[in-house]
Amino acid sequence: QVQLVESGGGTVQAGGALRLSCVASGNRFTLPLMGWYRQAPGKQRELVATMTEGGSTTYADSVKGRFTISRDNAKNTVFLQMNSLKPEDTAVYYCNAFQYMVYWGQGTPVTVSS
Repeated sequence: QVQLVESGGGTVQAGGALRLSCVASGNRFTLPLMGWYRQAPGKQRELVATMTEGGSTTYADSVKGRFTISRDNAKNTVFLQMNSLKPEDTAVYYCNAFQYMVYWGQGTPVTVSS
């Protein structure tokens, strides 16, 4: 069973930056896919960014050019560097991983004030 623990959320002014981290444990092998999703109040959970074990990435159009996902496979960690934050980025951010099944973290809230 894989456990995911996020950290790094908080409150920041528009234009600011935050870095989220997610540490995975319980996996015997490198997770093939790790990423980030977010859910704003009253909205469905949506993909933010994903990264394969080999380094291929996917980004939501709304965050391209502002967010960067990265991984440290040796430390079972995935990061999300969020720059030029906007109020519409306000959401709970969830770490996500896939290895035979999908795993979710508990979420970390991000609030961007205008």
